[in-house]
Amino acid sequence: MNAPELIAPELALLEPLDALDLLVIRCGLAESQRIGAQPLIRGLGPTSFEGLRALCAPEQDLENGAAADRFDEFEELFELLLDHAAPLDQMGIWLAATIATAAQRDNHLWQDMGLPSRRELSAVLRQRFPTLATLNVGDMKWKKFFYRQLCGRAGVPICKSPNCADCIDHAICFGPEE
Repeated sequence: MNAPELIAPELALLEPLDALDLLVIRCGLAESQRIGAQPLIRGLGPTSFEGLRALCAPEQDLENGAAADRFDEFEELFELLLDHAAPLDQMGIWLAATIATAAQRDNHLWQDMGLPSRRELSAVLRQRFPTLATLNVGDMKWKKFFYRQLCGRAGVPICKSPNCADCIDHAICFGPEE
C-alpha cells in the first residue's frame, strides 16, 4: 500500500513545522540511511517522498529507492496508524510511514527509528496518533503494543494469560527499554 500522494499540494503544510515531527522524520531518514535501507521510508510514492525531503531535509539530496517485495506487517501497521492519525494530514501520513517502516526492524522501535530515547516516540504517538496511544494503558513497549493491536484486528489470540498482569512474559512486554 502506498500512502496517498500530497493531499492538496498547495495546502499540504501551511502551518509551521512541529519540532517533534521534524525530529522523528529526520531521525527516521538518518537511521534508514545508516543501515542502508531501501526504500528509506516505505509506502511513499515519488511525489510524496520528494515533498517530505523538500520540507524536512532540504539540505539533503535523497532518493527513496525502490521497494522490494517483502512479507511483513508494514501495510497493516501503516493502516492502523492512519486510522488513528489526528489530524490525517500530510505530516501524519509521513509519520505513519516512517514508524511502520522502522517497526519492521529488530530493535526497540525508538532505536529502529534512530531516536534519542523512547520518550520522543511516546510523545509523537500521543501527539499525532492519540486514540491509539491511549490504548496503551500499561505502557507496553510500542512495537509489542502495535503487534498486539494488529493481532486483535485479525482476531488472532496472542496472549498466554487472560490478562497481562498474570502473564509470565510481563517483564518482557513492559520492562525498561535500554
